[in-house]
Amino acid sequence: MLARKISFIVMLFLASSIVWSQPHGVLLEDLTWLEAEKLLTPETAVVIPIGAAAKEHGPHLKLKNDLILAEYLKRRVLERANVVIAPTVNYHFYPAFVEYPGSTTLRLETARDVIIDICRSLARFGPRRFYALNTGVSTVRALKPAVDSLATKGIILHYTDLLKTLGPIEKEVSRQEGGTHADEIETSMILYMEPSAVDMSKAVKDYSPRGIGGLTRDPKGSGTYSSTGIWGDPTLATREKGEKVVEELVRALLEEIEALRSTAVQ
Repeated sequence: MLARKISFIVMLFLASSIVWSQPHGVLLEDLTWLEAEKLLTPETAVVIPIGAAAKEHGPHLKLKNDLILAEYLKRRVLERANVVIAPTVNYHFYPAFVEYPGSTTLRLETARDVIIDICRSLARFGPRRFYALNTGVSTVRALKPAVDSLATKGIILHYTDLLKTLGPIEKEVSRQEGGTHADEIETSMILYMEPSAVDMSKAVKDYSPRGIGGLTRDPKGSGTYSSTGIWGDPTLATREKGEKVVEELVRALLEEIEALRSTAVQ
């Protein structure tokens, strides 16, 4: 009898563990249209990850660096938030890196309209609240006008502003002189998320005063000179720093998504 009771308790524990380990969110791409119809309601919050799959990040990080960020953060949100997550947008507005081979950018108007069209398409079926899980900086310049345009149709769009969100934690952990790209912080984040995507033997400090425009390989150019495509000091990066930054970012993302859920639709 005792053995049966113990076995029953173990089964209950395992069953509860399985339940609690299930994702709270749903990937739109894994659904049929019939399943999507049931989930895309006016109360549904839709997350749209944005992460470049072809954008330079120095000699030590891959062109798909931002896609790694977006896919990792998407998984973390999937585990914790009751949302529908749309497929990741892997092209957007990145004009600062076009001098480096492999880097791509959409025009600002195109990047703006891609997000507008995704939101408007899905809004037809019910959802009015969207969150752009944004892993870029220049992308904000295209997301702001998208917010305004969608608002005229009664659709709410919020987005991640990395510089604002990560500012406090970066001040706490960063030791570099300055920088925001392929630098100490970004490299630390990838060391925590996907260490195999970092080659620290190729990381170098490359930091010069900010010029007018994007990064440039021309020392006489008008932009911010960088022969490597780095702006900062990734040699200072560590997994431990990355963990602090990433976990704070995940916390902020979840808070922002919940705030979106409670925002009234006009």
